[in-house]
Amino acid sequence: MAAEKTRLIVGAGYLGLRVARAWQAAGDRVIVCTRSKIRAAAWRTEGLDSRVLDVTRPDTLESAFPAVDTLLYAVGFDRHAGADRRAVYVEGLRNVLEALPEVADRLIYVSSTGVHGEQSGEWVNEETPPQPSREAGIVCWDAEQVLMQSRWASRSVRFRMAGIYGPGRIPLAESIRQGQSLPVATDAYLNLIHVEDAVAAVLAADRCALPSLYLVSDGHPVLRGEFYGEVARRLGLEVRWADPDSGSGRAERGGDNKRISNQRLLSDLLPSLRYPSYREGIAVSLESTHV
Repeated sequence: MAAEKTRLIVGAGYLGLRVARAWQAAGDRVIVCTRSKIRAAAWRTEGLDSRVLDVTRPDTLESAFPAVDTLLYAVGFDRHAGADRRAVYVEGLRNVLEALPEVADRLIYVSSTGVHGEQSGEWVNEETPPQPSREAGIVCWDAEQVLMQSRWASRSVRFRMAGIYGPGRIPLAESIRQGQSLPVATDAYLNLIHVEDAVAAVLAADRCALPSLYLVSDGHPVLRGEFYGEVARRLGLEVRWADPDSGSGRAERGGDNKRISNQRLLSDLLPSLRYPSYREGIAVSLESTHV
């Protein structure tokens, strides 16, 4: 029987909390960190060792971290938290890396395929040089550099995640339900990964050679118009389109237009995906009541 490991998760959101539950079910000690006292209290009822901290405030980190076997850094951006993306993604990661006393095995960093800013539908893989075109991708790339220049670089696994979706998280599904016009670039590609397959990738990191880099997607890019049309069809609704406002976040995302290859992921870590394309994934996710 494998020895219990101590796993630390900084950023236990849609992805991180699912990973926490999986590690806990495997018999590991799991420590989860959040800015919210309410979330921390809720997670304690699940038997998780939950701690309150803010990655943008080094003073909250000094005594928060023990020596661990694995760190999963999966911090997302909360527009209502009062800090900008750079403070959260770049400086926040730097603060955590400096505060860690020991990571004995692996440090798993959840990045984004947004570091690839291609705009003409090109295929992208791990050998493609990052050329982020939007702020979100730029700060994720800068954060990766912080990790790779840190003392933990040799133990790092970087997962550049495509758009994570699943129960309670289907892009623009609520807008479709409300009959709103969708301001999207219909002829640009959308790259996705179902949350259960994203969790499986993180769990498989124990088998990674170090250091490692993986693009995590289902490998079946879909045009945005096709995707949202299929969501509407499954909801029994019609979809209405609108041109994105110039300079808006949606217009910028539509400017990113690439296709993400998952060949390294499939050859090294996950020979098959539970949801190999968006069609299987949205069918189950729209029916599920579990978030």
